[in-house]
Amino acid sequence: MSVLTPELLARVRERAPGYDEANSFFDEDLDELRAAGYLGARGLERASADQRLLAAHAPATALGLTMHLVWMGVARDLAAAGDDSLQWVLDDAERGELFAFAISEAGNDRVMSDSLTRVDRVDSGWAFTGTKIFTTLSPAWTRLGVLGRHNPADGAEPTIVHGFLTREATGVSITPDWNTLGMRATQSHTTALDGAVVADARVARILPVGPSGDAYTLAIAANFHTLIASVYAGIADRALELAVESAQRRTSLRAGGAPQAYDPDIRWRIADAALALDALAPQLQAVARDRDQGVDRGMRWFRDLAGLKHRSVETARHVVDQAMRIAGGGAYRATAELSRLQRDVLAGIYHPSDTEAVHATVAADLLGPLP
Repeated sequence: MSVLTPELLARVRERAPGYDEANSFFDEDLDELRAAGYLGARGLERASADQRLLAAHAPATALGLTMHLVWMGVARDLAAAGDDSLQWVLDDAERGELFAFAISEAGNDRVMSDSLTRVDRVDSGWAFTGTKIFTTLSPAWTRLGVLGRHNPADGAEPTIVHGFLTREATGVSITPDWNTLGMRATQSHTTALDGAVVADARVARILPVGPSGDAYTLAIAANFHTLIASVYAGIADRALELAVESAQRRTSLRAGGAPQAYDPDIRWRIADAALALDALAPQLQAVARDRDQGVDRGMRWFRDLAGLKHRSVETARHVVDQAMRIAGGGAYRATAELSRLQRDVLAGIYHPSDTEAVHATVAADLLGPLP
């Protein structure tokens, strides 16, 4: 059963415009959702439904908390498969720790399979040096998932080291530079790592450079793509709801004062948006359910997951666009909720996997890798 009560959701929705206008972090939302038990681990199907509902009320809050919930899902998936190497993640979360990602780097379009961050072996673990962008939850995270490239001095094959830093770690600095078009409350600042050490006990994986079918990598992809897709589906849900409200409220002088809901063109646009959104739901639910049930899709998982995220973002953008057209000029005001949704939904094109990477993944699955 979801902890997202109607009363809690109403308060979250009420605060969302203020966070956006002030370009501030969602502190009150975080406190209330944490107290309600929202940050705990649960199955992907349940987490997906929760995130979709939360995003319909406060997209940036939902997107921000996605990063924490991804790590909960990864640890849970590994534990379900008999791998308790990240049990400490679940234990830390129970104690109130907040997890985030420091993966993205300017100029690195290989994302998880390579890194511009240098990793050096030190006595106490692994030292990370590099710059990470889009570090969501920057004002509040206490545990930070990172990756970087280690080039052994003996000429052995390079590896990617995955691990977790604490906020108190020496060599971690945050630049408060998040001033964006949308998803402003996520406060995804730039994070600089200058010899920041991940202790050996907090190393999650050391993998070869390049794509990997390791269970850890798949678990990240599965939880990240599915929960991101859920957020954008929630934005589309709210946009369609606002479009229907607008059509029922606005009237047409040309039609003698009748509601615009009687206008065939408006009705077609609403139906078009709803059809697109209806088609997304089964894909989203099937992926989440199969992951929870341990269905083995093999390497096809990466194609299906990237495709799900892509379809959700593109569907949401279409639905929001139709809603903007239905609602008319009033939706263009900066204070209009649809105006904020229009800005928030654009963020979807920048999350991994981007459109080019999605098509490359699907083409490789169908045609084989490029030589």
